[in-house]
Amino acid sequence: MQRRALGLLLIVPLVFQACSKKVVPTIDGELSKTLSIQEIDFEYFHGKARLNYNDGKKEREVKANIRVRKDSVIWMTFSVIGVQGGKALINHDSITIVSTVEKEYFVFDYAELSKRFNFEIDYHVVQAAFLGNLILERSPEDKVQRLVNNDLLEQRKGSVLVKNFINAAISKIERVELTEEDTKNSITLSYTNFQAVEDRIFPYNGVINLYYKTPGGILNNVITFEYNKAEVGDKELRFPFNIPRKYDRR
Repeated sequence: MQRRALGLLLIVPLVFQACSKKVVPTIDGELSKTLSIQEIDFEYFHGKARLNYNDGKKEREVKANIRVRKDSVIWMTFSVIGVQGGKALINHDSITIVSTVEKEYFVFDYAELSKRFNFEIDYHVVQAAFLGNLILERSPEDKVQRLVNNDLLEQRKGSVLVKNFINAAISKIERVELTEEDTKNSITLSYTNFQAVEDRIFPYNGVINLYYKTPGGILNNVITFEYNKAEVGDKELRFPFNIPRKYDRR
């Protein structure tokens, strides 16, 4: 279960969910032209966070050290009570997760993940979910509505409906709901505690809620994260990563 939880910490922030909200009618075309979404931009990102994983039966907490080189690589290490428990490397080809406790590793390719969730997953999707940026690029087919407390940007890709709820006051995404309409599998990404990082605003807290049907039953996993450090800049960071030969691939 520990390695399964570690895998979910990286795979979960990528896909679906739906919810209904009271809508105040507005003219889509007019609002779409003026809708502003601030996305955090950088060359290198470095953060430290506390991650909590709950599958309804067990709860685990780890500390994570996270580094990102924009549009290139995401590197993470995990520790529990000061002892390193694992590491991960996410690049354009795959997601690799290493468990130093179990002495094993997992490799996920994007084609496998895309097939599993019926939604195209790539590096851009993972990076955007980590940072609270748009998962899908804007397009003329997007729908925009003015809600009571937010602006809603609704997007569609295949059978997946993506709803982005934007705080109009700060132009930041507060919630993303992705739903695979055939299976009703869903993921909700919620972002809070926005703070300044250089000249941008970054969400220091968030919740990932996965609702997913499997042959063994329904999974409902919740992951919360809380950053205590977040930095962006041009200073080059290192991304050391190796897998010991004695480790087994699972």
